[in-house]
Amino acid sequence: MTTLPSPRFRINRHRRLAWTGSVLACGLSLLGLALCWLNPSIHAPLKPGLDFTGGTQVQVERDCAPCTAITAPEIRQSLARLNLPVAEGEQPPNLDGASVQVLDGGRSLLLRLPTLAADQSSALVTQLSSSFGPLRASGTSVNTIGPTLGSRLLRGSMISLLVSFVGIAVYISFNYSGIFAFLALLCLAHDVLITCGLFAWLGLLQGVEVDSLFAVSLITVAGYSVTDTVVVYDRIREQRRTMAELPLVDQVDVAVDATLTRSIYTSITTLMPLVALIFFGGSTLFWFAVALTVGIAVGSWSSIGLAPTLLPVMSKR
Repeated sequence: MTTLPSPRFRINRHRRLAWTGSVLACGLSLLGLALCWLNPSIHAPLKPGLDFTGGTQVQVERDCAPCTAITAPEIRQSLARLNLPVAEGEQPPNLDGASVQVLDGGRSLLLRLPTLAADQSSALVTQLSSSFGPLRASGTSVNTIGPTLGSRLLRGSMISLLVSFVGIAVYISFNYSGIFAFLALLCLAHDVLITCGLFAWLGLLQGVEVDSLFAVSLITVAGYSVTDTVVVYDRIREQRRTMAELPLVDQVDVAVDATLTRSIYTSITTLMPLVALIFFGGSTLFWFAVALTVGIAVGSWSSIGLAPTLLPVMSKR
């Protein structure tokens, strides 16, 4: 008779609480995605950024110390009065829906606009310089992405995410069994859904857009989550060989308890540089770091509280 070790923490005693928290988080995420889709100004599960929709992004840096206060509505009013040069027979670009961000306490301005020609971008920067300048020449950047390239980036991002999911499913099915692969994919969908749900709410409430870096963060989260889940799976498989006489629930509890310290330490050491990026990485990497932080935190939770607790239930069925 195999003696049951005495685990410090029995995850299956709290599995209903874990399931309830995950279900609530997934429900709120689905609600946010649905509201984004129903929003006429977004009409998509997430608010797409310039990488996916195409357009022109203008970032300027004011040459001032300290800088006078400035607000996004003031910049939009200035854009509404702007007369851009247009070719004969063409309509001027509509700047009413421009996305305006004021960064670094009014020191930097970030504008996302419809696609502009080179002379139109120059006229725009000149107008900003006369209204809110002077501007630093070294801090001015104009990036234009055409709609065709944007659609290709979106399609490539979706294909990359799908291929990563399929590869993970094949790997786990080959090394473990179908039920393990199903639960791993369920946890991956759980992690990606909650991360996307957070950015859906941010897009609704604060106008946060997703770009190609967000797609990279989702693929990274998927890889990290499945790595953490595989560690728990390996320990469960060991317990099923050495403690075959005991119920699967007890085997899972022992396996999770044995890997709990490792999972927590790994998650903390991974999150520390990401938190540093959030505070010190600048505006370019801010939302990328936020997506990774949330996704890795949720992935660590699902590998401990979701996949192992569902295994005994799904195995019985």
